[in-house]
This record gives sequence, structure tokens and C-alpha cells, in this order.
Amino acid sequence: MATSWWAIVPLWVAGGLAVSGLFVLGHDASHGALLSSQKINRIVAQITMGPSIHVESAWDLGHNRIHHGYTTREGFDFVWHPATVEQYRTYNAIQRLQHRVEWSWVGSGVYFLRTVWWEKMWRYNPEGKRRAAVVRDKITLGIGIAIVLAVTATIGALTGGAVAAVWLPIKLFVVPFILFGQIIGWTVYVHHVSPDIRWWSKKEWSQYKGQMESTTIMKTPRLVNWLWFHNIFVHVPHHVDVRIPFHQLPAAANAIEAAYPETVRRIRLSFREFLRSTKNCKLYDFEAGTWLPYSAAQGAPAPSAPVAA
Repeated sequence: MATSWWAIVPLWVAGGLAVSGLFVLGHDASHGALLSSQKINRIVAQITMGPSIHVESAWDLGHNRIHHGYTTREGFDFVWHPATVEQYRTYNAIQRLQHRVEWSWVGSGVYFLRTVWWEKMWRYNPEGKRRAAVVRDKITLGIGIAIVLAVTATIGALTGGAVAAVWLPIKLFVVPFILFGQIIGWTVYVHHVSPDIRWWSKKEWSQYKGQMESTTIMKTPRLVNWLWFHNIFVHVPHHVDVRIPFHQLPAAANAIEAAYPETVRRIRLSFREFLRSTKNCKLYDFEAGTWLPYSAAQGAPAPSAPVAA
């Protein structure tokens, strides 16, 4: 195994990208868009989402049903849901710091892992008929991950002692997982957050507005797209119909754009565009339909953080 930092760092990046690529395939399988058999789709989704420690049945509820069912609707779509000025003013100093970190250009991974992966998937258990399946899948995946980490730690202990027992699981699994969170968090951010993308109040929202006007089509380097992202940046047709297989998304995008040329947003993926979004998209005015900077909330001091008893 590599021990030099100049070898480990590129391997970490490759590992994070590999986990992300598998996750994207699992995402498509969870939608039922990867293969013709829905039973096999679910099995493939569970396997390919395993390295990213995602519970497919919980993902199906949060992502497939809620995010896609109510894309950019106020109070419904929890993925990168913006805070209003009034909400931000109620935050204490710690909450404001957290918001500033997560909505900065370096914070997308922190946001994704905290909000989507932890709060809305691992921590949350739905009520009703889905609960048993979600709890069962969490236990199964949790046991599997625990076994992998235990075996890796044992190998580390046998070959390098106590330090290696801790370091080997971190090196092989924890760091690539964190990089995966950063990659996918950033990916979801650029899909739905931009000064040119609206979020909608409950009364204004419609399926057309959510699926057609609230995401984008991004041109990405061919090799990067082919190896890891599988047309996930061709996002408008994916939201129009999640059943479209990833290899048919470009053709679907061209057809949709030809029919709705004034609606479809198509840009080139760029770091400059990402920075423009993270600079301007901090808070949101749902009545005006505009993004606001933090300065819009100035004039109200942060409430004191609650003191622990």
C-alpha cells in the first residue's frame, strides 16, 4: 500500500471520484432508470451506494420522492433549501457560523454530509409503511460497514501496530468518503443554486417551474463525465422524467431545449460560475424571488446561544 504523501493524495482523489461515480450509478438505479428490471435496479442501487454509506430505501424517500417531487418548493424540498432574512436573524452565533461555512465555496461537502446524509437519512426514520424497510436497511448496511472497518483495523494492527489499526481505515475509507461528500455536495449545489435559478413560494410553485426552471444543463469535460458523472450534469431532462436512462439524457436535453428555448438554462461548468453563486446566494426572499447577501440581514444581533443546564 502507498505510504508516501505524493502517492496517497492522488489515490485519495481517485477514491473519492470512484465512490462518487458508483453513487451516481446507484442514484440512477434507485430511480429505476439504469436497468429494465426494477428488482435488479434496487439490488444494484444498494450495492453501488454501499461505498458512500447510503441507505437506498431512505434515499428513495428523501431524494426520489421529496426532492424530485417538490424541487425548489419552499418548505418541501430540503436539499439546499435557502434561509430567509427573518430565519437567519433568529440564528444564534453558532448557527450563523455554520450557515456561513456551509454556504461558502468550501462548505458544500459539510452541508451534504450533515443535512442530506446524516439528518435526512441516517438520523431520520419515517413513519408508516416505509419505516420497517428503512430501519432494516440501516442495520444491514451498518453491520456491513462495521465488519469492513473492523477487518481493516485488524489488518493494520497485525502489520503496523495500534497506530496502523487507526490509520489504515482512515486512509482507505474515511478520507475517500469525505471527498465523496465534497464532490456530490458540490454537484447538487451547482444543479440547484445560482443567481439565475429561482426557488418558489408554496403558492407560486408548480411542477413545471420546479423541474424546468429550477435546474440546469451543464457542459462538462467528456472524459470526466464518462468516467465518473454519467451525464448527471444534464440535469433538466433528469428532473422532467427520472426514468430517462443516463445515456439518453443528452438527446432528451436537446429535444426539451428545442421545445422550450426560452426556459432551459444551459451553461458550461466552471469554477468561476460556482464562485459567483457562493458569493451571491446566501439568503432568499421568496416573495420577490431573489437571492440576497448576508448584508440583507444586518441590523439584528444574533440571539445568545442557549446555555446548557
